Amino acid sequence: MTKLIASLTLSLALAPLLTAADWAQFRGPAGAGVADDQKPPVKFGLKENLAWKVAVPPGASSPIVIGDKIVLTAFEDNKLFTICYSRTDGKELWRKEAKAKKIEPFHPTEGSPAASTPASDGKTVVSYFGSCGLVCYDLDGNEQWKFELPTAVTNNEFGTGTSPVIADGLVLLARDLSKDSAVYAIDLATGSQAWKTERKQKTAFSSPVVWDDGGKKVLIVPGMASLTGYDLQSGKELWAVNKMAAVACTTPVVFKDTLVYSGWSPGGSDFKLPTFDEILKQAGEDKLGHLTKAGAAKTPFGNFFDNNDPNKDGKITREEWAENMKVLAGGENRAVALKPGGKGEIAWSYTKNLPYVPSPVVYRERMYLLKDGPLMTCLDAKTGKPVYEAERVKAGARYYASPVAANGHIYIASLEGTVAVIVAGEDAPDVAYSVKLPEPVRATPAIAHNTLYIRSDKFLYAFTEKK
Repeated sequence: MTKLIASLTLSLALAPLLTAADWAQFRGPAGAGVADDQKPPVKFGLKENLAWKVAVPPGASSPIVIGDKIVLTAFEDNKLFTICYSRTDGKELWRKEAKAKKIEPFHPTEGSPAASTPASDGKTVVSYFGSCGLVCYDLDGNEQWKFELPTAVTNNEFGTGTSPVIADGLVLLARDLSKDSAVYAIDLATGSQAWKTERKQKTAFSSPVVWDDGGKKVLIVPGMASLTGYDLQSGKELWAVNKMAAVACTTPVVFKDTLVYSGWSPGGSDFKLPTFDEILKQAGEDKLGHLTKAGAAKTPFGNFFDNNDPNKDGKITREEWAENMKVLAGGENRAVALKPGGKGEIAWSYTKNLPYVPSPVVYRERMYLLKDGPLMTCLDAKTGKPVYEAERVKAGARYYASPVAANGHIYIASLEGTVAVIVAGEDAPDVAYSVKLPEPVRATPAIAHNTLYIRSDKFLYAFTEKK
């Protein structure tokens, strides 16, 4: 009898805590953005298939869904929070503050100190804040441990973007900053450091993924002009692919036995930045010889003036401009697929119509790329050959949220608040439905338990098919 009880206890301990219906990290299962066994509604809005909506504090993190709970992070009144809501009705269940000695510098309209999506193993929730590090809670909001880190400083003080992932009992965090970049593996049970690997790369905003490459688990970390594979258990660098985008914002995707990644940033061959003289001319400050905030407001560069004024003296000199542009030098914009086999060999490469912030989604053998415009490109995920290229979609123009897919459709959500549903598998992007929400959407939607969860700048929406 004792042996039977012990056997049952061991079986329960080893049983998976997450279900197929959960969405437990950034972009859901394996970070792929796909929940093909779920059936979220195709038509939805404020008066259609709305299960509930609840006001949420500011933040850019995506919601995760574990069982009957929804968790996200937020930044309000100069405080950082992890907040849990009921999946049934959106009622707030608990809210816990992560204490920070100093809030990381961030862009006031484009960034957020609560931009990192939490991750869960079905029993605990781990939140990351660039301002203070990792915090682990149980699902009732009881703090389990903290792993403190120095306040993050990113290039141009944009703010943190990376999210943690959980695999094999480890919390994995890729922390590329303006200095002291590193990848961390933290023991999920204890909060102690399992390993740390320093990196030479500077600021990146991507989240890592775990790739089971022929039975060997590899942590894939995008970075400045690079894509690197690390042994999951030791942190040893296994290989690196160079000549990638100078700024990494997107997350790789595992497709069968292959890994695909798409990276783009300004400064590549397909997007030459204006010279300093050209910017001065646009600003009407060519005779002045430096750029002021008032002058920058007359250029497309205006919203990013403060982030590119390193000494905060209210002007950007030629030398400061050149130093800022170094970050973007040497990168190559392209999408790649890597062969299995542990060497980081490229199977195919594609160099056109690449998105800056939205990660690709690979769905039913096809890879979809969403570029501001919006323009959608569809590739055969196995060969990289285009099915269609840069097809215009009737939806919002700018995107921070990544596409997600389920039940034969791809869902895209724009900074203008437009959410569009595109039929997958067609020879052109066929919009089945679109709706404009009253607020911008910058967080990637979640699909779980046959429900589409969308976090806007003010609300968390739950849309589900009403029977």
